[in-house]
Amino acid sequence: MKYLIKNGQIIDGTGKERFAGDLLIENERIAAIGVIEATDVDQIFDAQGKIVAPGFIDTHSHSDLQVLVNPYIEPKIRQGVTTELLGQDGISMAPLPARYISPWRKNLAGLDGDSEDIDWSYETTDGYLKLLEQQGVGLNEAYLVPHGNVRMEAMGLTNRPPTAQEMQKMCDITDREMQAGAYGLSTGLIYMPCAYSGLSEIVALCKVVAKYDGVFVVHQRSEADTILESMEEILEIGRQSGVKLHFSHFKVCGRKNWRFIEPVIALLDKAKAEGLQVSFDQYPYVAGSTMLGVILPPWVHDGGTDQLLKRLEDADLRQKMIYDMEHGLYGWDNFVDFAGLDQIFVTSVKSQKNIDLIGKNLVEIGQIRQKDTYEAVFDLLYEEENAVGMVDFYGIEEHVTRFMCRPEQNVCTDGLLGGKPHPRVYGSFPRVLGKYVREEKALTLESAIYKMTGKPAAVFGFKDRGTIQIGNFADLVIFDPEVIMDRGTFIEPIQYPAGIQAVFINGELVLQQGIYEKKCPGKVLRRA
Repeated sequence: MKYLIKNGQIIDGTGKERFAGDLLIENERIAAIGVIEATDVDQIFDAQGKIVAPGFIDTHSHSDLQVLVNPYIEPKIRQGVTTELLGQDGISMAPLPARYISPWRKNLAGLDGDSEDIDWSYETTDGYLKLLEQQGVGLNEAYLVPHGNVRMEAMGLTNRPPTAQEMQKMCDITDREMQAGAYGLSTGLIYMPCAYSGLSEIVALCKVVAKYDGVFVVHQRSEADTILESMEEILEIGRQSGVKLHFSHFKVCGRKNWRFIEPVIALLDKAKAEGLQVSFDQYPYVAGSTMLGVILPPWVHDGGTDQLLKRLEDADLRQKMIYDMEHGLYGWDNFVDFAGLDQIFVTSVKSQKNIDLIGKNLVEIGQIRQKDTYEAVFDLLYEEENAVGMVDFYGIEEHVTRFMCRPEQNVCTDGLLGGKPHPRVYGSFPRVLGKYVREEKALTLESAIYKMTGKPAAVFGFKDRGTIQIGNFADLVIFDPEVIMDRGTFIEPIQYPAGIQAVFINGELVLQQGIYEKKCPGKVLRRA
């Protein structure tokens, strides 16, 4: 197919100023840019008054399982995302040896969901990516090696340091998965079993990743009370391993911790001065989203979900959980402490039994079930086998803007797709362009587009993507800069944004004037 986009204002994703021009798409790629005559083309798209930009890149996505069930990921495409990076937080689909499928599905369910309708026998990253290729994908999908999966394959789910032999096996597994085309290593140091690891373990794995010029993507141990120590740990990993560092969903959680914002920024400046390669992604909201089980103290998770459920059966251990949640443990991000029981809302459950609790905060759940709040929440987690999603409120808009303007920042969704999700699933990118660019003028449009396209492509090494250049893949979004805005709210999040006129993925028109055609023109990206 040949498409001609006429009369648009092109923002090319490099940060340079926009310019007027036409753009020719031939087959999968951009064939010409400039003043182009409309000859021998299949369709002409008039972009008068519109912005023509590279397709947006979501560097923190949780579509890992859903893309096998429903490959279109429509909420992403409708907000202009054409490429997403899977394998986040150290907990994902591969590697997954057959003997661990059952416990790992339970561990994964709170983040990425579960399904009986997919083939779980792929075992390795190569197997998982081949399965995506065979089934087809609606947008471009890239993958990170998840640290928790690597650790599980090498030594199970136990809470202890690896032996020398196990450490070598972890390095070998990471090397195998990088060779399969992964773009780096992810970890979630508040999630099990990643949280069991120490500095030397992560440094050893990151040395393998650095050999492939990959990126270490990290949900750090703390985004709250001990965030400074947490950041120092990650920077030290960068120093010792030489790996490129990328912080996931960067923020400082909780009013009492906002005093750390200036020291956090000072650490970013220090890292730059040292020559460390540091970047981070951010979603443009004052609330986060993850699995509800993270509110439980770390010891409750030892041994995986099956052991967690056994501990929830013990009344004495429940009392110990409550004590630790109310009094805190050093180095643990206590969501109840920094958000509050009334500012944590359930977004998804696995069964119909508790579907009435979706959209309710934890205090309301206690009232509905006519129980003590903690006991009602413990019962919910037990009945749902820990597969419960949540939203937590932790910040203010001023801080969102502060981090958004940092040179290390790029935009992401970090959206969990089940139930009544965080509105970022539907609106992160349009929200930045509407609220923070047009309304608040915190960023120029060119700078914001760079943070959504060219910058993440350069950080992760997405070849021939992220900028509008002749020869690049034609991943494009066309939008009205005077209209674009997210529409989803925390009460009604499932709403598509305004202002997106068209989306092209690998040269194929998939969205036009609000009509989405369910196609699979995406590619499974593998790092060379």
